[in-house]
Amino acid sequence: MSNNLLAGKRGIIFGALDEQSIAWKVAERCVEEGAKITLTNAPVAMRFGKIFELGKALDAEVIPADATSQEDMDSLIDKSVELLGGKLDFVLHSIGMSMNVRKGRAYTDLNYDWMLKTFDISAVSFHRLMQTLYKKDAMNDWGSIMALTYIAAQRTFPDYNEMAESKALLESFARSFGYHFGKKNKVRVNTISQSPTWTTAGSGISGFKEFFDYADKMSPLGNAPAENCADFCVTMFSDLTKHITMQNLYHDGGFSNMGMSPDVLEG
Repeated sequence: MSNNLLAGKRGIIFGALDEQSIAWKVAERCVEEGAKITLTNAPVAMRFGKIFELGKALDAEVIPADATSQEDMDSLIDKSVELLGGKLDFVLHSIGMSMNVRKGRAYTDLNYDWMLKTFDISAVSFHRLMQTLYKKDAMNDWGSIMALTYIAAQRTFPDYNEMAESKALLESFARSFGYHFGKKNKVRVNTISQSPTWTTAGSGISGFKEFFDYADKMSPLGNAPAENCADFCVTMFSDLTKHITMQNLYHDGGFSNMGMSPDVLEG
């Protein structure tokens, strides 16, 4: 059901890989609510996903871009503004990757070159994106920039590895750049801390199923599904949230405020 919350708005969605991706759901909901978008992901990721199918279904141009490349960021934003017919109203950063996790390296035995790559892909790319948008004056007044994060930025989840530090850095960038973008032209910058979600990336983490079930029991409302996260993103992109900025917003069924649940004890 559409309420035309994003009618006439233009945006970029990063990170859609396949139907499981939160970014995929966000892209679908944005178009359903009246927005025009471009889609982007790293060229290497595009070879394993279905982003071109999504682009065809949504009549959205797909622009390959490595978020760690300044040249690619410049080209992506310039092309998006040109294709969409004007400045942007919203951007979703949904990017994260750890070589240490992929290679099974324990937190106490990290490869530091891989760690720096993790930070570059998963967090520094968010600053690079915002700095490029800022310098190009590519955002409309009262626009909205969002990034997806996780509560491991605040609490210890051993199997999340150095992605925890990546998310902490990501959230810090949102607060710091949120100030500058807010002063410049009222653009708001926020992060959404999402429940464990069955995505291609999430399910690759060791012990994910067990933790997914644990979080579901811990949360009074249960884990928030990707579809509901997409609804939340649409709300944050809309004019209904014009004075929310520099916030880390929990979308986790109440997990972040729980101490212990009887459901877990009984289990």
